[in-house]
Amino acid sequence: MSVSVKNSETFEFTPENLEWAKGQIAKYPEGRQQSAVMPLLHKAQDQNGGWITVPIMEYIADMLDMPYIRVHEVASFYSMYNLKPVGKHVIEVCTTTPCWLRGSDDIVRTCKEELGIGFGETTEDGEFTLLEVECAGACVNAPVIAYKEEYYEDLDESSTRAFIRGIKAGKVPAAGPQINRFKACPMGGPTSLTEYAPENLTGGGDK
Repeated sequence: MSVSVKNSETFEFTPENLEWAKGQIAKYPEGRQQSAVMPLLHKAQDQNGGWITVPIMEYIADMLDMPYIRVHEVASFYSMYNLKPVGKHVIEVCTTTPCWLRGSDDIVRTCKEELGIGFGETTEDGEFTLLEVECAGACVNAPVIAYKEEYYEDLDESSTRAFIRGIKAGKVPAAGPQINRFKACPMGGPTSLTEYAPENLTGGGDK
């Protein structure tokens, strides 16, 4: 039975996003349409300025014919969904064991110093939100920051400061490793499939 959670605000997908959502739902067999809940939440969050509201969850629950509480369980479980307003720039720092062993404490400290906020907080001007996440899944390139669906990897204090100051200046560094590494290859360069790697590696993103 659905849990009724009413709110004075309303939400609807834009016509373009609604067509996209219908396409996502159609990917699943009859009776399995609720499996589309995650991509629909993601699209709704993008449309709503980066966060999920109660009306959004109600809307998606109705669209997928599922209990509201089930949508809320998904939205509240995964760190990719924000249940309160966030800043224009959301910086997510991984602090799970591999990143911690590679110096994520320094990355966290640097972010807090540069932004003047802690985890779960947003700067007074509404520009930046700092979040802690569990396992970005890029352990070989630890420590890692996620920003605008891109990963910034192999960070240290200096490259983290440059990354944040670059965002503030409107000049975001290239995503990927911030050292002289090609993707997730060994530090000295790839040892196989070498024809796919650039001849000269330079730090500051995949080449």
